[in-house]
Amino acid sequence: MEFPLRIAAALAVILVMLATGCAKSAAPASATGALTPVVLQANWYAEAEYGGYYQALAKGYYREAGLDVRIMQGGPGAYPVQKVATSQVQFGLARSDDLILAAQEKLPVVMLSAQLEHDPQVIMLHAESPVRGFADLDGKSIMAEPGSAWISFLQRKFKIRINTIPENYEIAQFMADRNYLQQGFLTNEPFVFRQHHVATRSLLIADSGYDPYRVLFSNRTYVREHPEVVRAFIQASIRGWQDYLAGDPAPGEALITRDYAESTPAVLAFARAQLQESHIAAGDPAKGEQIGLITRRRLAEQIAILTDLGLVTAPLTVEQVAAFEFLPPELQALAK
Repeated sequence: MEFPLRIAAALAVILVMLATGCAKSAAPASATGALTPVVLQANWYAEAEYGGYYQALAKGYYREAGLDVRIMQGGPGAYPVQKVATSQVQFGLARSDDLILAAQEKLPVVMLSAQLEHDPQVIMLHAESPVRGFADLDGKSIMAEPGSAWISFLQRKFKIRINTIPENYEIAQFMADRNYLQQGFLTNEPFVFRQHHVATRSLLIADSGYDPYRVLFSNRTYVREHPEVVRAFIQASIRGWQDYLAGDPAPGEALITRDYAESTPAVLAFARAQLQESHIAAGDPAKGEQIGLITRRRLAEQIAILTDLGLVTAPLTVEQVAAFEFLPPELQALAK
């Protein structure tokens, strides 16, 4: 669900949590050398998109960094932004555009590094669809999350009109109607439709110019009080992603399948290949992109887009939404 539609409910949840004393800060690092407990709240079920974190957990990279990490699965109603904002968990995963809008609402959250350099969201099409580019979507209906900022962006950039059918996370209508268009993920739906012998194509929304990161974020107070934990977590996570993408993914994928049985070896192999071949996870090295890197330039562009769409309504700087000093030094030098 896109952030603009759930912000009122989210703030209401936060107020209730604060009023009832549900928000608790993380335990400080032990002076005896015990591992520091850390919880990472994912925004969806365990899949290859979280492979680096599971790999770091499976290979012991977090333990080597002094951290006892637990990964909490997401899904509908996971609310990582709200949980991090109220200090129920130390870290969360979300899209950078959602975090920008959260910052506008004065929620105490801050982006720290990239989970994925590019968002794998796509518009799914049947292979024979006449839609060949974004401009061809004029007058079409797409099943997508209502209020999605990328739809507003496409309409404005390409001077088109799109009708939104509320997302129901089902594929039956797409399979039955050759003219149907549906939001999906490059790492998921193409595989599902292939298994059903349905020939498809897809338009990667990031290719339109609406190109948010998937990011790791935390609570500003936690970051200020536990900078060494934040640095250690980011470094171990990047190491996990490097190993998951370039090495043997089996250790991390065993934990993914344990947490979510639908992430079978075949599903994970397909998704991991898409993360690699489409430069979703590590980005394109020819463009200076690297695992974990967030840049001031791209975040400034995203703020400008959301401002142009009327979703950001007051001046907002990159420093109000992200912190770069916790990245490894080699990435800090690139984060311009």
